[in-house]
Amino acid sequence: MTGHDGRHRGLSRRHSRRGISRRFADFRLRGRSALAAFLAVLGPGLLAGLSDDDPAGIGTYAVLGAEHGYGLLWIIPLSTVLLIWFHLLAVRIGAATGLGFVANLRVRWGHRAGWLAAGGLLFANFGTICAEYAGIASAAELAGIPAWFSAPAAAVLISVVVVLGSFHRVEGVLLVISSTLALYLVDGLLAGPDWRQVLQGSLIPRLPATEAGWVVLTATLGTTLAPWGLAFIQSYAVDKKIRLADLRVERIEVTAGSVLTGVIGMAIAVACAATLYPHGVHVQDAADVAQSLEPMAGAWAKLLFGVGLLGASLLAAAVVPLATAYSIAEGLGVSASLDLDARRFQLFYAVYIGLTLAAASVVVLPGLPLLPLMFFSQVVNAVLLPLHVLALLLLGRDQQTMGTASTGPLSTTISWVCLAMIVTCVAAMTVQWLQHTA
Repeated sequence: MTGHDGRHRGLSRRHSRRGISRRFADFRLRGRSALAAFLAVLGPGLLAGLSDDDPAGIGTYAVLGAEHGYGLLWIIPLSTVLLIWFHLLAVRIGAATGLGFVANLRVRWGHRAGWLAAGGLLFANFGTICAEYAGIASAAELAGIPAWFSAPAAAVLISVVVVLGSFHRVEGVLLVISSTLALYLVDGLLAGPDWRQVLQGSLIPRLPATEAGWVVLTATLGTTLAPWGLAFIQSYAVDKKIRLADLRVERIEVTAGSVLTGVIGMAIAVACAATLYPHGVHVQDAADVAQSLEPMAGAWAKLLFGVGLLGASLLAAAVVPLATAYSIAEGLGVSASLDLDARRFQLFYAVYIGLTLAAASVVVLPGLPLLPLMFFSQVVNAVLLPLHVLALLLLGRDQQTMGTASTGPLSTTISWVCLAMIVTCVAAMTVQWLQHTA
């Protein structure tokens, strides 16, 4: 009896160990499957989000912190929430229809709507593309490289990578470049901010008392939630062949990209609020920000700001023309993809190269005020943003466009509330400007 019981206990232990091993193996397999699923959709949310932290965005966040301290930081978390919501909506529309933003407008409301949308994005985006090359020139000037060399050289290099590379190769290069933006997190820590004031300024909204305050508030909203970013993420998700079945994992990727965008923007604003604002330093261009940080936060802060600016500039200089080329090609009803045959003429690539070279040429003009150009482009984006968001909202709830994937009453209501916030901010800026000019 005793021997039988011993053998029985031994068998039970072996079965128990095998059961634990199987469960562990199943858990590891599920973990690998989840990671593989995430890596398969990685790209749209991260690139669209981090591209918003472009030179124009960096300049805007710097002005927010340098001119207003910690008082207006709350606009960054609010903008981040809006970014998550509308990026998810744009990806959902792309996955459900297999069409980019402008292509959806053209199919749903006719060719004229598509042409108007493409023209509006071209007008708004060209200023932003110029701002990206202005950022490249500013970063290069920190190392003593003149703008007449750095901007054209970057334009040629980026064009070659985008036109000759496959979709996955271009995506890999852009993801590597995007990693340089993490340097701004270190910059924020080196500045030694008052974390109590950071928390208070981030959570408690304070309305600006001046026109300049409303302008920077609206510009921050426009740089975080840019129309070109919304158009890009939808077209890029289509190009990547994101499907409705992928949305569960894609939500994680989009949310992560948006949160990183907000955190990096907050780090830039906090660094300037902690160092430049107390000393009354006014930001004129990106080089001024880096030079001003050095005596207050150390040489490393200057170096990190410069390298981060270069990385952000290169990333956005590749992405914003790409968003514009997608939109124009979709408006004209021609093919728009990074996997097109570059050995034959493609309007998509021609638009990309034309925008890139034109923007680099504008930036090398002598005496061009770089930071005001960046800042103005963000205000234009903020003014055009309500129209873009309204179109997304109408497409998302339209069953003819979305079928069974159309947004429900709760999602539609939240979208209307978010749109009302955007319109209120832009309207308040407009009222302040009219009162100032009256």
